[in-house]
Amino acid sequence: MPAKHLNPSAGRPLSPGAVALMLMLCFSWGFNQIAVKLALPDIPPILQATIRSAAALPVLLIIGWWRGVRFFERDGTLAAGLFAGVLFGFEFVLIFRGLLLTSASRAVVFLYAAPFFVALGSYQVLGERLRASQWAGLALSFFGVALAIGVPQADVDANVLLGDLMIVGGGALWAATTLIAKGTRLRFAAPEKALGYQVALSIPILGLAAWLSGETLTRVPGPLALSLMVYQAVWVVGTTFTLWFALVKTYSASKLSAFTFITPLFGVVASYFIMHDAVTMVFGAAALLVIAGLYLVNRPSNVVEARPVVSPAVAQGAVEAKTALKS
Repeated sequence: MPAKHLNPSAGRPLSPGAVALMLMLCFSWGFNQIAVKLALPDIPPILQATIRSAAALPVLLIIGWWRGVRFFERDGTLAAGLFAGVLFGFEFVLIFRGLLLTSASRAVVFLYAAPFFVALGSYQVLGERLRASQWAGLALSFFGVALAIGVPQADVDANVLLGDLMIVGGGALWAATTLIAKGTRLRFAAPEKALGYQVALSIPILGLAAWLSGETLTRVPGPLALSLMVYQAVWVVGTTFTLWFALVKTYSASKLSAFTFITPLFGVVASYFIMHDAVTMVFGAAALLVIAGLYLVNRPSNVVEARPVVSPAVAQGAVEAKTALKS
């Protein structure tokens, strides 16, 4: 039977709690961009990502041990977990290398093209077919982000375009890991285990990329840089990424991914208060566009869709999935 009939949560609307949690995650991710910038004088970018993953892995193991997660149990998730881990590692290699070639403003717009890749993949892999109004909502939100950041920019050369493509590639890999976590047996694993595959495999990938890039520590990082690395490792990777994968297991991947459009807007607000960047009336208009787009994406459908006929094996798989999520 096609995979599009196997996902019981494809049309599940987001609960108020899930919406509130996504807003918190987006706020944390928006500030994370500032944390990376503030730590750059002491720690190069890809080396930051390497240290972040290396420090986050013990956090995941401790949280999982406390929750009784069996990290090394044979549950059929190894292949999907390893594949997701490789994609996760190269995702950050592309993003951080791309940031060296293109501007941060262009990068944040192209990175948050990821919901489009999720929406495209969700139809084929997860059965999350979007209505025309939802596609319009995605387009409206993306336009709002572009308006807030202020693209397009006039001065663009071949290096900038290459950086843009690398950022888009990073966004595509981000979308791919979301689809893998949702559409394979990895969805039955605990969030800590699903993320643990990715963080563990990203350490050697990012470490090799940092070495090939010639990144080194030229001095002992100061208290600010160290505290920002703790924030990135313990909170962003160890906590918010785990919460993200827990939400992906339960709710529509395309609808959750649409909320990530808010992240750069939160980043702009945080930049205003922390980096003293100017915020204009354009930002207010952009915020309204993003909110309107998210409403269109998450608005319940008035049409009751017919439920596909499933075999007893598929029905049993759904029961197993619910049991795994409750454990």
